[in-house]
Amino acid sequence: MAVPVPFLVLCSCVLGLYRVEATPDALSSLDASFCHGGLEVVYPQLDVDECLVIPKDLREKMSTVWNAPNVYFPGAQTNQMYVLVMVDPDAPSRAQPTAAYWRHWLVVDVQGYALKEGQIRGTTLTNYQRPTPPRTSGFHRYQFMLFEQHADAPMSLTEQEKSSRAKWDLWAFVTRFDLGEPVATVQFLTQNYKA
Repeated sequence: MAVPVPFLVLCSCVLGLYRVEATPDALSSLDASFCHGGLEVVYPQLDVDECLVIPKDLREKMSTVWNAPNVYFPGAQTNQMYVLVMVDPDAPSRAQPTAAYWRHWLVVDVQGYALKEGQIRGTTLTNYQRPTPPRTSGFHRYQFMLFEQHADAPMSLTEQEKSSRAKWDLWAFVTRFDLGEPVATVQFLTQNYKA
């Protein structure tokens, strides 16, 4: 008995979608909804312009080889300054984020004209740290947030904030400098490349 080709195509699409959603590498709807505003983070072989899970074959490079990415924000206002934040809200694990937020990168005074060109021209308060989730901790979210910065507000970390990247109170920092809501966000999920 011959099976019609459209039926086979439909079955393969349905089964393929089911298989993708059933894997631990698929984003939940909540994780997918985090991204907005058109922020783009570009690593040598990876362009993160939407919420995604890092492919297995790139996880080792992400954790051991690649340095700070280029960051593009086409919606940047030329004369506006911005604050770029990269955090891990799942440190040391998503089930027990007792060290959240882990501050991976913090740059202030970022020039809008440079963001339009994919460059970070600003003052680094926390140097970039590669995503390196612990081996048995599962997937971690790495979130990039871009805030508009007030021109007359010199920004800094407190001595306590400088002493550790762990347990950073991101929202206290946002409130302290009246940053408001992020104008653009993007995130990726990854796990230890040996997992």
